[in-house]
Amino acid sequence: MTQSGNIQELKDRFGRVHNYLRISLIEKCNLRCSYCMPAEGIPLSPKAHLMSAEEVLEFARIFVGLGVNKIRLTGGEPLLRKDIGVILEGLSKMPVEISLTTNGLLVDRNVDNFQKLGIKKINFSLDTLKESRFQELTRRTGFQKTLDNFELLHDNDFDLKINAVLIKGVNDDELVDLVNMTKDYKVSVRFIEFMPFDGNSWDRSKMVSEKEVLNHLGAHYGVDRILSLPDEANFTARKFKVQGYKGDFGIISSVTNPFCGTCNRIRLTANGRIKNCLFSNQETDLLAAMRAGENVENLILESILNKKAVRAGMDSMEKLSDPALHSDNRSMIAIGG
Repeated sequence: MTQSGNIQELKDRFGRVHNYLRISLIEKCNLRCSYCMPAEGIPLSPKAHLMSAEEVLEFARIFVGLGVNKIRLTGGEPLLRKDIGVILEGLSKMPVEISLTTNGLLVDRNVDNFQKLGIKKINFSLDTLKESRFQELTRRTGFQKTLDNFELLHDNDFDLKINAVLIKGVNDDELVDLVNMTKDYKVSVRFIEFMPFDGNSWDRSKMVSEKEVLNHLGAHYGVDRILSLPDEANFTARKFKVQGYKGDFGIISSVTNPFCGTCNRIRLTANGRIKNCLFSNQETDLLAAMRAGENVENLILESILNKKAVRAGMDSMEKLSDPALHSDNRSMIAIGG
């Protein structure tokens, strides 16, 4: 941890400053997306092992004191938390940008509170625009409610990103349909490479790479109409837009073209464990330490210092393709999206 003026920084051995915290509020979800969790579900942490609203807010205060200025709430489905309003209100009083990732099904119950508290940045998970495929991917119904709540957010001028996980032979034929949403909607559609987690049957052949996405869209729209946009600071998505369209699209290529060199992210799981990398199976139990009265800041610093340069040490496709190196990582639902 370094200090510059009155601002503290969480800096790793590679000089990366970590100012973005993703807090998973819950391991439960009202969908069962195949890339996120196994069909049979996962063993859930006992309620007593999960962070209370007060503990979530205390961790947020600690991280903000260490220089974090952006917090995203994830899950599971974060809006399933009965005390989501308490958490959002508490966070809204801190000097931090708040955003949220949701599958959209419960948005209508919360949109007024979002507006009251000034929460405008929403990542909206939507992997398909076909109802039958939605049911296959999520193993649940709710397609029309999802679309209706997307429209609700759009009509109320939320800053929307659509997250679509691409799986070859499953939904990669909808690339154009999803990009076409950006014609009339000022939204950003982000295509996410299928990543390996416990129970999601990942293999390399199911991935749709950044190159494949751009080749397909270039063939449809014309290469000259696909405009490359400047990379944002600490970017995850390489951004593009179709000339003349209101919105844009991005490609999050964590597997084939990782952005580790500019990573500024920290993850806190619903049971209070810090993960310094999405791909890492190494975790530090901050919640147990907090409840025992230990110095949590030192544990956070140690975790950040131990962060690997690239994907938890899986710095080649060969290592990433070795199940022994990633199969003991949590399912995505237990990490936080």
